[in-house]
Amino acid sequence: MDFGQNDNLRVSNAERAHVSGLLERAVADGMITLDEFAERTDAALAARTRGELRAVLVDLPGMDLDLHAPQARVVRGSVEPEALGGWMTSIVRRGPWTVAPVINLNTRMCSTTLDFTSAVLPGPVIEVNIDDYLSSTELIVPAGATADLNGVDAIAGSATVKVRNIPQPDQLHVIVRGKVRLGSVSVRHPFGSWLRRLHGG
Repeated sequence: MDFGQNDNLRVSNAERAHVSGLLERAVADGMITLDEFAERTDAALAARTRGELRAVLVDLPGMDLDLHAPQARVVRGSVEPEALGGWMTSIVRRGPWTVAPVINLNTRMCSTTLDFTSAVLPGPVIEVNIDDYLSSTELIVPAGATADLNGVDAIAGSATVKVRNIPQPDQLHVIVRGKVRLGSVSVRHPFGSWLRRLHGG
């Protein structure tokens, strides 16, 4: 990073979004906590100058404000991403299944349900990379969990989030990225969770 150069220049929404994406990557890689992610994201969205944006990334190695600079990616130990996919089939994960920190989902004319409510989670953040065509994907997250679908490009399709999108301390946060073509992806809590919260359950 070239500190001190052009730090007083105003920043665009594209630069703010770029930095927010880098922060999502940093929390997914364990470089910052969810609390730090929330604080830094707020600071990035409120930033007016390049200097203010640079300050958000100052201690994150390999991450640069420059939209066109190559960005480093920290490898998550030896844990491999999980690949799920199929043609004209149904993919279901429920119960105490072991979740990888990154799930690559490639579906064609499929119905997919990933239920994280009783799953064995790798940490507070799960990243789902989706490549969908004529398919429906439903992610069910525990009460209190949050999700971010801002990285989903829906082409003649839909991306619906029915949970909060700001990460909460000690709660699961799911980040979904990729393309949905003529299909849908949604994130919700289990049915009835709002009623249990209403009654203090």
